[in-house]
This record gives sequence, C-alpha cells and structure tokens, in this order.
Amino acid sequence: MVRTPACHAGGRGFESRRSRLSLHRPGGIKESFAGLHEEFPDVRVTIESMVAVRLTFAGTQAATGQRAERRAHGCCGRPQSSGTYPHQVRPGRLVPLALVASLCAVAVTASSSGAPLSETQARAPRIPVAGIVEHLRAFQRIAGPNGGNRSAGTRGYDASARYVAARMRAAGYRVRVQQFSFPFVIDRSPPVLRTLGNGGASYRAGRDIATLSYSGSGRVQAGVVAVDLVVPSPGANASTSGCEASDFASFPRGAVALLQRGTCFFRVKVANAAAAGAAAVVVFNEGSPGRRELVSATLGPPQVSIPALSASFAVGEELRNGVRNGPTGVTVELETDVLVERRRTSNVIADSRAGRADRLVVAGAHLDSVERGPGINDNGSGSAVLLEVAEQLASTPWRNRVRFAWWGAEELGLVGSRHYVGRLSPAARRQHLLYLNLDMVGSPNYALFVYDGDGSSSRFGARPPAGSAAIERAFTRFFASRRIPHLETAMGGNSDHAAFAEAGIAVGGLFTGADGRKTERQAALFGGRAGQPHDSCYHRPCDTLRNVNRRALDRVAQAVAHVLGRFARAA
Repeated sequence: MVRTPACHAGGRGFESRRSRLSLHRPGGIKESFAGLHEEFPDVRVTIESMVAVRLTFAGTQAATGQRAERRAHGCCGRPQSSGTYPHQVRPGRLVPLALVASLCAVAVTASSSGAPLSETQARAPRIPVAGIVEHLRAFQRIAGPNGGNRSAGTRGYDASARYVAARMRAAGYRVRVQQFSFPFVIDRSPPVLRTLGNGGASYRAGRDIATLSYSGSGRVQAGVVAVDLVVPSPGANASTSGCEASDFASFPRGAVALLQRGTCFFRVKVANAAAAGAAAVVVFNEGSPGRRELVSATLGPPQVSIPALSASFAVGEELRNGVRNGPTGVTVELETDVLVERRRTSNVIADSRAGRADRLVVAGAHLDSVERGPGINDNGSGSAVLLEVAEQLASTPWRNRVRFAWWGAEELGLVGSRHYVGRLSPAARRQHLLYLNLDMVGSPNYALFVYDGDGSSSRFGARPPAGSAAIERAFTRFFASRRIPHLETAMGGNSDHAAFAEAGIAVGGLFTGADGRKTERQAALFGGRAGQPHDSCYHRPCDTLRNVNRRALDRVAQAVAHVLGRFARAA
C-alpha cells in the first residue's frame, strides 16, 4: 500500500485503511505534530499558523494558543525516556515549520531503548552512487569472459566472490568464505515444444519456452490437459492452478499437464502433477498485467522426475485451445535435456571489528546471476549497494556487530542463505537481531518497495517474525522524512530473507521490481512508464550495466545506511 510522503516523519499513511495526515488541508499541521509532546515530553507544541509552530520546553511558560492534544500515529518515533537535544529553542520563539520537521526526522533515529540521542542520531555518511557503479562495472567485466554470466558453480561467480572478499578485507572487515556443495543444473541442449497435426507450431527456446531449473529430462508425446485455469486472470496470484492435489482428481495418466502461474511455488504445481501421473508439465505465465511474457524460474533441488517447462501466456493460450479444465484437444511433443551434478560454491561473510559478537545485525544480497545473463540488476545491484555501504561505514564504532553477507546459488533455490541459516545452532540464531535483504534494487523502470513487516499486505494470513514491523517502520520513516514516495510489498518466500524468517529472525528489506508491470499509480509516484515491466531484462542477457536506474540505487543506498546504522547502534 502507498506510503504518503508526508512531512510527519513517522506517519505510515496507509491510504486504504488509515487516515492520511496532510499539511495541505485545514488542521493538517495540528494533526501532524499533535503527537510531538507525547513522544518527547520536554517539548510543547502550539499551532500558530500554517507556516510556523511555537515550541517551548518543559519548565518554561507554555506558549499561548490552542494546544494540540490529539496524538498522530508515530509522528516522531517511539517515546524517549531521556535525551539531550542538540538545538535548544528559546521559550516563545517562532520556529519555521521546516525546522520542526527536521527535528521530528532526527528524532526517528533514536533507539527504542531510550538511549540518548547523541548515541543514536549520528547521521550515516552519504553513500556515493559512483562507488556502487564501480562495483557494477567490475561485475560486468567479470561476466564477459566467463560465458556472459556469474551463475553459481561457474568461474564467473567465483571471480565475483573473490572481488567482494578482497574489497571487504581491504576495508578492514573480518572475512570468511563459507563453502558448500549444491546440485548444479544446466540445459545440455535447448528445450523443445511443438504442437502436432495440421497447422502445428514450434515454440522458440528462450523466447516462448524455457526449462524450469531442476526439471527432469525426457521426451514426451501426449495430449494436453488443462488444470483449473483462470482465464482471463483478474490479477496476480488469482490462479491456484495445480496448487492442490484435488486439482488433478480426474487427470488422465500419461498426459501433459497445462498449469498456470500463481499463488504457490512452481515446485508444488509440478510435484502435484507428477503424483497424479502427468508425463510432463508446462506452466504458462498467468496473463494478468505484468505476467504475460516468458518467465525463467526454478523448481529448486532436488531434480524432479518429469520434464517441466515454463511458457509465455501466449503459448498457454494456444495450448489450452479455449479450455479451462480438462483435455484441450491439442497434442504436443516436448523434450528436455538437463545436466544436474554436484558442484561447490560459496557465501562471502564479513564481520565488523566493532560491536558485541552476541548481537548481530545482518544485511545480505545474493551475488549470483542466472545462467542466461550477467545479472547486473539481479542481483549485482543489491550486492554493489551492500558492498559500498560496508566500505563507507567500515570505521563506525558500532554497539552491535554488523555482518554483511553475499549469498551463492540464490537463483537455484535460495541455497546459500538456507545453508547459512541451517548451520546456526539455536544459541547462534538467538544472537541474530535481524536480517536486511537487498534483491533487485536498481530496476530501470523502478518503484520503491519496502518489505511488509506487519503482515498487512499478506493475502494468505502469514505474518512476518516479531520485530519485522520495526524494520519496516525504520525504512518508511526514513523515506517519509525526506518526502520520498514508497510502497510496501508482501515478503513472500522467493528471496534470501525466507530462511531467516522461517528461523524466527526479524526480516526486512527493499526491492524495486522485477517482471511485474508498473501501474499508473506507481508511474505518478516514481516516474517511468506505466504498463511496462519494472525490469524488462529480468533474467535475460540484456541485464547489463545499462539496465540499472541510478536514482533507485541512490535512494536505496542512503536508506540502507541509515536503517543499518540505527539498529547497529541500538541498545
């Protein structure tokens, strides 16, 4: 939901379910600053006019005029039990509204423990975008001579990991490389899908169809059977095709299951089809706005037993032949040839030298690309922002230890982050205060999404771990204090935060969009082109340095430095 870029630093501004506070309507200033006294008991607030606010401190004569009594939701962060204020205001002095807003924004950085502002409000240094781009250029140079990619288990990934480790050691961090093995997967030959009979059509690998990672190998000739399709789809995840075993109650064994993207993981759909006796599976894109093109996806290890393809919505329309459930009357020939073998790859983990080792603030990004391209936005962008933030903050005397992590094999099923979390003892898990995730934060047609930490955007009732809402608030307050528009997005489970959330560790993060299409509302907030994908090069060879938006990188980097610093300093 939309976060209004209101002046009140902590206002959440959920337009659909919470009253919006505005400085541009009668009473707006009063509502926006009504909570200042309750949040900071040393301060009194009186509305003098639409352009000035009177502040007096406790122990002085109260300013004249009507005192604001009603509390605005979280205007200046959580209540402070004590604190010193860097700007003393004389009783009765008129202060410009901008100064009051600045005070409100600074107060947000205070920790919830009530530590003095002098300990928690130190501003993070500005993160230079030029440094982020320097790292992205390095990733691009690495991909070029290594098959055009930096995928896990390849020389391109290993060179990327060496680059990150060397930079972090040079910055003074304690660096370790966590090795692990995983089932590497690649097509031996391109997949084949064609319809048989009069007017038969052949579909193009990489344009119309793709092998789902960890598909089985094989050649199948059989009739197509549609399974619980929703066409037209009214929106993303409206379809539950193949998500339940009951969807296959009358499925004929030996047929090719035609499934639709939506709601559950691809692996769930394929596993249910295989259990029902399907000889092969085609999962086509859902058909709602932003979900029509071919999507590259993974089933995650281990390899399944039957061939499985993804397809564009247009291919699905032709194969379903007007049918939503049952035999479509179309016969196809389908073939996949997949190599799966054990390979080794790594996570790069770097710890600050300052801070308590038993209180870890962790920030991470996956370092690997897909096999089809260099992955400069997905996820060179998150990796480069994380690296530049780490370098700029290297000398900070943190109260809590900060751990930066670059994950391997995310594109093959979140393997690296799951390996890391899976090896933590219960005691070690409790030492992890939170995890911040950066995945695709430079999308060319970007929108600025904050991970939903309170569960308000979840359609399925899942709630993030305790503490996640505080991370969301820290990001939204940062953006609101700078009048930067932002939206929230449901977390889901398709990036590296998932393993931490499953372990009960508070999670949060930022995201700027993948293959979903930008809405008119998003275009009004962020610019760009409505109706076009946030990243038209998602999982494609064109995901190069030209495929990143530097303004998005800048906004994400400053927010991450601020929020990371806030929690790293918290008692």
